[in-house]
Amino acid sequence: MSAKIIDGKHIAQQMREALRRKIQAFSTPPGLAVIIVGENPASKVYVRNKEKASIEAGIRSEVIALPDQVSQEEVLERIHALNRDPAIHGILVQLPLPAHFDARRVLDSISPEKDVDGFHPCNVGALFLGNPGLQPCTPHGVMKMLEYENVPIRGRHAVIVGASNIVGKPMAVMLLAKGATVTICNSKTPDLGRHTRDADILVVAVGRPNLVMGDMVKAGAVVIDVGMNRLEDGRLAGDVDFESAKLKASLITPVPGGVGPMTIAMLLENTVEAAERVRRKGSKETV
Repeated sequence: MSAKIIDGKHIAQQMREALRRKIQAFSTPPGLAVIIVGENPASKVYVRNKEKASIEAGIRSEVIALPDQVSQEEVLERIHALNRDPAIHGILVQLPLPAHFDARRVLDSISPEKDVDGFHPCNVGALFLGNPGLQPCTPHGVMKMLEYENVPIRGRHAVIVGASNIVGKPMAVMLLAKGATVTICNSKTPDLGRHTRDADILVVAVGRPNLVMGDMVKAGAVVIDVGMNRLEDGRLAGDVDFESAKLKASLITPVPGGVGPMTIAMLLENTVEAAERVRRKGSKETV
């Protein structure tokens, strides 16, 4: 029996349509500013996709492209100006940054209220304390996928392979908040398969192609593959061997077309949420 494919493109499209209707209620559209430094080809593709999705949803998109040689101070000045700009509700700095940048300092300079990536310490802390603000896009997108597919979480064993600040750690917190028992592994965990075979929900996000094979998946598990790896022949592959894993799983995400579209959809949702918070705050102040 082959697993049902979780169609991230379809779910993301439905979310974008709902956001488009919500945006129509704004007197002025929400604004998203994206800063990209340098000529990284993959980054340029990601930024182009984000800009296209923003425009289609009705969000005003502003891309600030800067050369590799730009100083960190100039980028910080740009961010401070965007923090003060009432027409901009979301700010995103495309990673990676050139080697002479302190990425943490740059990300921390974004106002928490405009941090649509959900990386600012204030937003991370709020998530850990159970009072989430703007949440990291990829794990939040995974939670939306599980919700869309009516996957039960409370009381289930979720295993996360990968402990990054961007995906693994916030993913664990979100699943814990929904009542899952969570195990976090990484690519160097001894006998990784012993842990993955216990997972009712398996999320893999380490950036190593085909790390998890079908014999490492529990029968009937829900498999979420966050990996996006470019193989030598140019093909894209996930961290999970799709062909063997789909024979064991009940639900599985493809690569591409799974988690990726959801990440962009959550970026748009965070931008709209940030704009709505400004609008709600303004309403209270005029009362």
